[in-house]
Amino acid sequence: MPEDFKPILSRQMEVYAGFLEYTDHHVGRLLDSLENLDILDDTLVYYIIGDNGASAEGTLNGTFNEMLNFNGMSAIETPEFLMERIDKLGGPESYNHYAVGWAHAMNTPYQWTKQVASHWGGTRNGTIAHWPKVIKARGELRTQFHHVIDVAPTILEAAGLPEPISVNGRQQDPIEGVSMLYSFNDAQAAEQHETQYFEMFGNRGIYHKGWTAVTRHKTPWILIGEKTPAFDDDVWELYDTTKDWSQANDLSKQMPEKLHELQRLWLIEATRYNVLPMDDDLAKRFNSDTAGRPVLIRGTSQILFGGMGRLSENCVLNIKNKSHSVTAEIVVPESGAEGVIIAQGANIGGWSLYAKDGKLKYCYNVGGVNHYYVEATSPIPTGEHQVRMEFAYAGGGLGKGGKVNLYTDGAKVGEGDIPMTLAMVFSADDGCDVGEDSGAPVSPDYGPRNNGFNGRVKGVQIAIDDAAENSDHLIAPEDAIRIAMARQ
Repeated sequence: MPEDFKPILSRQMEVYAGFLEYTDHHVGRLLDSLENLDILDDTLVYYIIGDNGASAEGTLNGTFNEMLNFNGMSAIETPEFLMERIDKLGGPESYNHYAVGWAHAMNTPYQWTKQVASHWGGTRNGTIAHWPKVIKARGELRTQFHHVIDVAPTILEAAGLPEPISVNGRQQDPIEGVSMLYSFNDAQAAEQHETQYFEMFGNRGIYHKGWTAVTRHKTPWILIGEKTPAFDDDVWELYDTTKDWSQANDLSKQMPEKLHELQRLWLIEATRYNVLPMDDDLAKRFNSDTAGRPVLIRGTSQILFGGMGRLSENCVLNIKNKSHSVTAEIVVPESGAEGVIIAQGANIGGWSLYAKDGKLKYCYNVGGVNHYYVEATSPIPTGEHQVRMEFAYAGGGLGKGGKVNLYTDGAKVGEGDIPMTLAMVFSADDGCDVGEDSGAPVSPDYGPRNNGFNGRVKGVQIAIDDAAENSDHLIAPEDAIRIAMARQ
């Protein structure tokens, strides 16, 4: 890396180290509390250091806002872009992620990173089991192979509880893991989890009795737009992990029959556990419309009510890449309208319909980089009114722009153009709120606190496609309720 870019790379790891220190401190508080309650020795504690290998999703340079990469917009984040924001990394305006090089460093000596389920660099984590009243060993290692799916069976066995056959009247699939309780007090116990498949985005691997066969299919830092090979063209590797635990010595050419045996076993396990058919098109998979994936919200309209909040994107009608409308019934106080009516997303991307200085206003936030506004020309009168935003999508692909019109009681009060939109995702954790913006604020017009609507939001209808069209731009509340009741 160029010398003048190294300060931003160093800052990325400083921020991550600070996060780890913060996490470690609060895990310590939890354990201290158990100790103060005099129950730590009789509590089974699992401390799994990571949920996968270190992540390479931050691109080669790192990112100030990881959602830009998820929306196929990583080219925006040039070294100059990042250097301008060095002092904001780790702060409330950022959604940062370290560069690929750090991921490889933290996964050493294993190959590859998070997403690459084939290699240990993408999956293997240090794990601590602590239960002094039951585990007699102190500071010992266990080398039996186990997987995260083994945690639940271990807890059930430790607690003397049977595996549930039915939950709330629903038949349960059998738990696929194996309890690791047998190994706690016997370092030499025979391994009981002998076979485990791995797959993510076409990256595949199989463990069987000390051997691993693996193939990397996709590059983890190219989230959108990578030209991947056909699955049959992927190159498989073979490792004897009883002698080569870091998967450094590929034996595939010396032992082709052993490799073929494990490849067949991977196919059997993948069929057994519903891995097939594989799909490596992330752009299609991210978008429920193109993936054909079931979502929680069916139909072309949804009604939300005041007080609803922190709704994830899968709980709200998908308005991306299509025409849509947002209609709200509000009550404006004598002092005039102010505050958020409905917002989705965060300062790293999203949209918000709110009142500013008494006027209806709409903000579309593209990745925290560009903010586009449409504002009404006149204030919302005191009393009960209906406000509406209509977005006419320009079409021509994903992430395109459109035309916004604002209405009060069916009368047009504002218009403007939105040059571009987010194609895939607004935020990984900020949701949709009615009557406030409870997370990081979508619009710079208001802050993260005390931004709630100062009147009352009785209800909001989100509609897409044909349901978003209304000839007189006014939705009768009784019609909205009737439609909602009919769909229950």
